[in-house]
Amino acid sequence: MDTKQLVNTLKALADPTRLKIVSLLNHRSCCVCELVPIFGISQPAVSKHMSKLKSADLVLESRRGQWVIYSLNHERLEQVRFALGSLPDYSDEFERLAEQGLLVTCE
Repeated sequence: MDTKQLVNTLKALADPTRLKIVSLLNHRSCCVCELVPIFGISQPAVSKHMSKLKSADLVLESRRGQWVIYSLNHERLEQVRFALGSLPDYSDEFERLAEQGLLVTCE
């Protein structure tokens, strides 16, 4: 996962409603109509959140008759976890600032 994809994925997760949706989908797959009473917002509003999660490839959809069932894309979440664990080590920045006398400690 490249940096741009990771940023877009994290932006999709940065909303409290979408984060709660991900948590609910981690429990089980569901359709938008099941989420509407949980959040107390309109069906179009929930669908908009699902669209953002889908565009970040965090959720998958499947059709069952007239229903669209959403499920969590566990593979994508694993990629995000791996990408976060693979971020570069920038700790030498602290040393550089200390050498220049610019390091501020918050202790």
